[in-house]
Amino acid sequence: MSNSDQISRVALKKITPDVSSAMGSLHAAAVTAAQDAKVEPDILELVRIRASQLNGCAFCLDMHTKDARAQGETEQRIYALNAWRETPFFSERECAALALTEAVTLVADGHVPDDVYAGAAEVFDEAQIAALIWAATVINAYNRIAIATRMVPGAYQPAQK
Repeated sequence: MSNSDQISRVALKKITPDVSSAMGSLHAAAVTAAQDAKVEPDILELVRIRASQLNGCAFCLDMHTKDARAQGETEQRIYALNAWRETPFFSERECAALALTEAVTLVADGHVPDDVYAGAAEVFDEAQIAALIWAATVINAYNRIAIATRMVPGAYQPAQK
């Protein structure tokens, strides 16, 4: 089936505005929790990109790679993110956040193994771990929404600062 043959998908914001609004509120609360816990904004974007890679969400990959670049993230690190374990480009904190993100995203594969959680606990405090779990949970939910409704990537532009 070609893209032009695809059936029209539901417009969630139009059909279920209250639920869409609640999702936006959850996202805002997760961002606030991360800010309050002093989780670095670049780590949050890496979390969003990595979960979106794992889920195959083109819309969210487009959005969050653009947001990461707008925050100063390098092309090299974005390109290497899907092979982060094989590169020297990521800090210990970033690696722990990425491992936790992968475990949360692929929860059916290992139920967030103790060693992954312990690795995060070595470099993040409890509030930061909670914020990272929320960030991974929210982006996973958004990935599922974007994929299920076939949101089209490309048009998103980061807010101007």
